[in-house]
Amino acid sequence: MNTTLRNAHALGVELVRLLAKADLIRANAFMQHGDTSCLVHCIAVAYVSMKLLEFLHLRYDRKSLLRGALLHDFFLYDWHTHRRAEGERMHAFSHPTHAWRNARARVKLNAREEDIILRHMFPVTLTPPKYRESVAVCIADKLCALHETLHPSCYAELKRIYAPAFKRAMHSDSSGGQNHEA
Repeated sequence: MNTTLRNAHALGVELVRLLAKADLIRANAFMQHGDTSCLVHCIAVAYVSMKLLEFLHLRYDRKSLLRGALLHDFFLYDWHTHRRAEGERMHAFSHPTHAWRNARARVKLNAREEDIILRHMFPVTLTPPKYRESVAVCIADKLCALHETLHPSCYAELKRIYAPAFKRAMHSDSSGGQNHEA
């Protein structure tokens, strides 16, 4: 199996796991940039992160990268209309912590996954990423955000590829069974 297919398969496996275990499908209800949902944005960031590290011929923990990238914007609110609580910082500064809390409440995270989620907004948030996986997600997040803003509807093929997983997750969500172990 070539690298592209192996990456797409690995991404699909982790996506299906997190759709089931973390109720990640909820992120599809919130728009991120343009007409791209938070979930589709996270899928794109995960894929671009892998491509970036492989282009640079760097070894990395693929599972941690994928899980962290898929959960990096799991903040579960519409940031365009969100009213901040008294003393709460603007979305750009606060959403990594919201995403981390939501993810941690649903699945067990390792140190790399936590770092990816908490540090992906560097340099807006001042603490730099610790791991190469975190740096890759940080860079891929900015590239994908720019692409989504300048090219609305840019992920039609991505949505088509992962649509069956979304449909299964929405069906299992409506039937009520959830397991928050991962």
